Amino acid sequence: MSDSISFLPSYKDQPTKSAEYLRQALPLMTRNKISTDPTNYAIWYEYVAGQNGALKEAIDEMIEKKTPFDSKTSEALYKKYICNDSIESFENVRNNLLKLLGKTQQDVSKAGETASDASGQFSEKTKLLEDADDISDIKSIVSEIIAETTHLTEASQSLKQELDKTNSEIDTLRSELEVVREASITDALTGLLNRRAFDNELNNIIEVAEVYPQGVVLLMMDLDHFKRVNDNFGHLVGDKVLRYTSALMKQHVEDNHLVARYGGEEMAVIMPDTSHDKAVKIANKIRIALEKSRLQRKDNGESIGEITISIGAAKLQPSDTIDTLIGRADDCLYKAKETGRNRVIDDSQL
Repeated sequence: MSDSISFLPSYKDQPTKSAEYLRQALPLMTRNKISTDPTNYAIWYEYVAGQNGALKEAIDEMIEKKTPFDSKTSEALYKKYICNDSIESFENVRNNLLKLLGKTQQDVSKAGETASDASGQFSEKTKLLEDADDISDIKSIVSEIIAETTHLTEASQSLKQELDKTNSEIDTLRSELEVVREASITDALTGLLNRRAFDNELNNIIEVAEVYPQGVVLLMMDLDHFKRVNDNFGHLVGDKVLRYTSALMKQHVEDNHLVARYGGEEMAVIMPDTSHDKAVKIANKIRIALEKSRLQRKDNGESIGEITISIGAAKLQPSDTIDTLIGRADDCLYKAKETGRNRVIDDSQL
């Protein structure tokens, strides 16, 4: 595998959130007899953060099957789900493209050689025609020219067919690359943008913030008492609640808004060209819609109970960086939690 391509993990969690992940990760690692080395800690940090759905599903399955977490297992988990996410698919497409380009180069080179030979033959026949004074000689030369032209035409048609085939294969590779790209920016569990994509999109929007006349607003959301859902009903039900909440958020945001899974049960919405009042209004629509939902287990109809969400809203200021904007939205979110949950707090209330 090439060393020139790397999907290294990136963490920008606030200190309080990171400390909470540490508090959750260490007991799990101890319970599963896992040494607290940097690689293992990165795996279990992402597991408790919940932002890596594929990793979470893989570890849950291993726990259920009581698969031992030895060093080889840890290395495989780290390479597949953290360090080199989607790299195998990317490499396959890249290698296929390189093979295709190599073959095309050979086809064009071969056709070029044929055309070069034909050019030399035509020059030679031109000189012969200039010197010919017998009709039989002229006929012979013309026959040779026709034969060479036919050969050149066949070579050109063959090249065209190969290039048509190449174009078709390139279209297929383009589609495969799009699938890989989509996978690299999408959270596997919810279908929302993942944390990496969220950071990139927010950075890009902040850089061109002046083009949005109504400004930019960031919502940070966290499901209330979500641990109770997992403890009382299991992680599968918890995952379904996350998917339901994600779908509900998509229903209420506008087309230009970007919805992401920030980590665990925490979601985010980037709202370019959106006024403060509209952002708060949309946030409350999401909150109220979730509060009114009456979710039940499909297997026995048991009620999951009321699911609510707390939301913090921060408007981008000229001096903001990605960290200060997220920090202010997080402060609003924590204040919503501290003042009773199931509410929206914006940065004018800090």
